[in-house]
Amino acid sequence: MSNAAKTILHINASARKNNSVTRELTETLVKRLVERDREATVLSRDVSQGIPFLDEDWVGANFTDPAERSAEQRMKLSLSDTLVNELKSADTIVIGTPIYNFSVPAALKAWIDQIARARETFSYTENGPVGLLDGKKAYVVVASGGTKVGSEIDFAATYLKHVLGFIGINDVSIIAADQLMADPSKKQTALEKTLQLAA
Repeated sequence: MSNAAKTILHINASARKNNSVTRELTETLVKRLVERDREATVLSRDVSQGIPFLDEDWVGANFTDPAERSAEQRMKLSLSDTLVNELKSADTIVIGTPIYNFSVPAALKAWIDQIARARETFSYTENGPVGLLDGKKAYVVVASGGTKVGSEIDFAATYLKHVLGFIGINDVSIIAADQLMADPSKKQTALEKTLQLAA
């Protein structure tokens, strides 16, 4: 195994800047991971600040052969290329997201749409799509007021785990601070799991 310093990609999706459970827990997790590897590099991406939605021009550029893309098409894909490169460079991905109306925030879905790209993060084969980003570790911290993570009405944690697996990231740990409106003590339980996973 390589002794090279790791790169951690830290993604926040909560609209809250203050009093955000997912921001607090992911910051704790990243801090512990850096303590474990003090030479680690942390890339931070706050998607709540806004990620452009896909449009017709983006789709057209993406499905044009890279060698044949115009300057305008390359510019249209420039943010997506940056996001994909951040993901490719990371050894560890830490995602913090609340559950909004049973699913992920629109901004996080927009990030997923920007990084789930054929020939970049997955490829089509005769046996179906294959993820290209294997060998990475992901932690997904999910908070909710009433939705139970992993239940039949959870379209956030289950979706994120599926999407990460689709692009080749199958080593995924879910940290749930769920149903906090009913049981605020679950935040402490999630914190304890966070510290345990990062030990």
